Amino acid sequence: MYIAMNRFKVLPGQEEAFEAVWRNRESQLQTVPGFVEFHLLRGPVREDHVLFASHTIWADEAAFTGWTRSEAFRAAHRSAGERQPMYLGHPEFEGFTVVQTIPGLETADLAATG
Repeated sequence: MYIAMNRFKVLPGQEEAFEAVWRNRESQLQTVPGFVEFHLLRGPVREDHVLFASHTIWADEAAFTGWTRSEAFRAAHRSAGERQPMYLGHPEFEGFTVVQTIPGLETADLAATG
């Protein structure tokens, strides 16, 4: 598995607008081979920003790389530069290869019954 994260330093007062952009966009992720799951995370509040992260889980790094080179990726990000300023700086990308996974009890129960 591979986890791709982008961290966003959202300007104070722009949190709701930032979240609305994500909720209202036409995500192309479910059409992409190897896509597993997406999360938008709201983090700590600082004096000059609120930290957010987008977190996608992929079957492997190759699936993520394929997404970044696809027409679906271009379509999903087409209007990203047209919005009012919401961030301090640019989003910061971090990619991680999963080394170990320990499923919770809910995951184990679902696998046994499903």
